[in-house]
Amino acid sequence: MATLSKDTPNIILAQKSKLNFKPLTIKDIPRIYSILRKSGYRTCDYSIGGIYMWKDYFNYEFCIYLDTLFIKGLSEADRHVPAFSLPIGGDFKSGIDLLVEYCRENQCKLLLSAVPESAIEELGKYGFSNPLPLFSWSDYLYDINCLASLTGKAYNKKRNHVNRFMSENPDWTLETLTPDNSTQVIDFHNKLAIGTKADQAMATYENNACLDVLKNFEHYPFEGAILRDSQGKIVAYTIGEIIGDTLILHIEKMNHEINGAGETINKLFAASMQRLHPTLKYINREDDAGDPGLRKAKESYHPCALLKKFDISM
Repeated sequence: MATLSKDTPNIILAQKSKLNFKPLTIKDIPRIYSILRKSGYRTCDYSIGGIYMWKDYFNYEFCIYLDTLFIKGLSEADRHVPAFSLPIGGDFKSGIDLLVEYCRENQCKLLLSAVPESAIEELGKYGFSNPLPLFSWSDYLYDINCLASLTGKAYNKKRNHVNRFMSENPDWTLETLTPDNSTQVIDFHNKLAIGTKADQAMATYENNACLDVLKNFEHYPFEGAILRDSQGKIVAYTIGEIIGDTLILHIEKMNHEINGAGETINKLFAASMQRLHPTLKYINREDDAGDPGLRKAKESYHPCALLKKFDISM
């Protein structure tokens, strides 16, 4: 039998999983974003905001191996169940094989969570089956032209709200959200009541996640806008992220006592982003998390599609 010295490579350890997951930090954002922006998926789960804003809620960790991004966390259907995101970047089959190897060595089930509908057929080729629909987590997708113009009978009420705001605030302004004015936005945000959702714990978490983004805005690949009334007071703000041909809106907050503030910033931000980024085709306003009020609000803008998601296992 051969004798191992301290200089002999540890063959057993070398054969262990090549995926070493670690916590997400702000310094990792540029590298992760460089992969995500080429993912080809329009769902919010494959964006920096979708991952970083919810990293503690779903216990997300990441690993990059052979230019492929792997995310490990919890299922969106059941936060007691470990799950993974689709591997992004690199060869897809090789990424799946690495996840299979990781789960075998760690004696855990390979469950993929929040899988876009477009990936289900491909996963079937690798032994995945019985996809479970995540009805509360479907993203609402809109034609950017519709939200930027609000033309047509379907948007009559939305246009009326915008016209009322502009009539009551003839000196309104829309400005770019930057690290320099983010402190003012934080002050505005802190004066708003925490939104009410079906899951109030989630609403509280989301409120704190928004504050964290504002406090570290310079580190995120986000674009945002601030709407002010005629007195120069902030009445709404919004923050989004571009992935491919889609603007994903991560945050939209407004003073509900100001008539039309929400409708106005929604329209103006869509129009300004369309001018700045002519290749944009869609706006993703994310999911409703099963909240009836959010569902009604998102449906009122007439989505062109619901981006369905699934949990699926091998």
